[in-house]
Amino acid sequence: MYRGVLMKILVHGASGRMGKVLIKIIEEGYNNSSLAGAVGRNINDFNGEADCIIDFSNHTTTESLVTYAVKEKLPLVIATTGHTKDELRIINNASKEIPIFMSANMSLGIALLVELAKKAVLTMPDADIEIIEKHHNRKLDSPSGTAFMLAKEIKKVKPDLVFNLGRSGDKKREKNEMGIHAIRYGNVVGDHEVIIGTDTQTISLKHEAHDRALFAEGAILAAQFLLKQEPGLYSMHDMIG
Repeated sequence: MYRGVLMKILVHGASGRMGKVLIKIIEEGYNNSSLAGAVGRNINDFNGEADCIIDFSNHTTTESLVTYAVKEKLPLVIATTGHTKDELRIINNASKEIPIFMSANMSLGIALLVELAKKAVLTMPDADIEIIEKHHNRKLDSPSGTAFMLAKEIKKVKPDLVFNLGRSGDKKREKNEMGIHAIRYGNVVGDHEVIIGTDTQTISLKHEAHDRALFAEGAILAAQFLLKQEPGLYSMHDMIG
């Protein structure tokens, strides 16, 4: 169990862009964090001591990562996306033995955007809802995992919504549609906007990421949150709630 002043973090996915950013933030001592170690996609390369694991690797490493975390009884922050149904099952099963934090976006600002969007949709039940996300031209997935997370959270308060990815063609917009649109250009870190509009008024809620460091900071805060939790599967909603 974690008892120290400094939280010793094992970074999984150290060779990736976000892994490098996370290591830099930890080495600067963000929020009393310290670096226990850093590995690529093979968690078994680590043989030291850590208080928790933060994963910024790839969803294909899920089984080995989760197996290691359970064996070592280490809280695990999963900041990757694109998990298959089998991988999600593995994570859910492991959360019965260790605390796991999982989010498609580690930004506290995005977490707040989710809560504000849900409240706005509940307040304006007849409004049309659209989500627009913008990212750099090298991003592989489209729409982004964060856009899907926003859509799924909004659907929780308006279950009849149907996702329409990148609307096109000669067809009128259906009332229960929620459009999700992806834009790719330049070096955009990540912008997400939720538009909630009626015939007489529109609310636009937007979050802009200026530096990838914000995701690393959020992951560290999530790790510190986990150290106080019992086994279970946690999200940004649990942390900011």
